[in-house]
Amino acid sequence: MTLRPAKPTDASSIAAISIEVWIGTYLKNGVNAFFADYALEEFTVEKTAKLISDPSHVLLVSENEDGIDGFIRVSFANPAPVPGCSDIEISTFYVQPRHHGKGIGKRLLGAALQHCRGAGADSVWLATNAENDPAIGFYLAQGFAHVGETHFRIDEQAYLNNVYSLRLE
Repeated sequence: MTLRPAKPTDASSIAAISIEVWIGTYLKNGVNAFFADYALEEFTVEKTAKLISDPSHVLLVSENEDGIDGFIRVSFANPAPVPGCSDIEISTFYVQPRHHGKGIGKRLLGAALQHCRGAGADSVWLATNAENDPAIGFYLAQGFAHVGETHFRIDEQAYLNNVYSLRLE
């Protein structure tokens, strides 16, 4: 496993992983047009390429001998939806489910946090679906603290998300 910054040529792989993980995590009972349209419009190669080239975002990928199996995106100057958090968000953090339990997530998170420390950050925050028990367990095990709630919105629909923060020392 190799960790490295994302390159423009990674955009299609990152977009595909985003669709795979998002649908697999949040659509437990089938895929309808509302969510399919959202995923296909949100996780495009073009949008991903823009994020990779945007200096206010840092994307790191985990790569095995066959390709990318996970990535993390840190967004700077992104205010939290609750008070007391920094403006540095772990905005996307996806590892393919078949690679869970191999240490990929811990290594990606560690590399992202090291990057944040190097940039002078004293804390980071993230939000995850309030029903995503595996992610919540992972974040709590890594030292994140639950600091509030917000909602993820698609059109007029709102989904409860928990907000977590981690002090960097």
